[in-house]
Amino acid sequence: MNVNLSQDLVDKARKYASVYSRSVPKQIEHWAKLGRIAEENPDLPYSFIRDILLAKEEDEWVPVEFKFPKNKTKGKQKKS
Repeated sequence: MNVNLSQDLVDKARKYASVYSRSVPKQIEHWAKLGRIAEENPDLPYSFIRDILLAKEEDEWVPVEFKFPKNKTKGKQKKS
């Protein structure tokens, strides 16, 4: 299947493809995938979608440690 794309889109894809070590077609596929996911999940921010896709591409599972702020009032009694 052949698809006609604007030269502007191809030129922009070429720039991004170079930065992310992708071919131009793979860059356009990547953008299409992001767009599809964004349309299917309009409440998700781009950064969240990007992070999920990056995590799926990781070769090894890396544990992530979440640090939550300590509750400063824990153990203290309120004065009446």
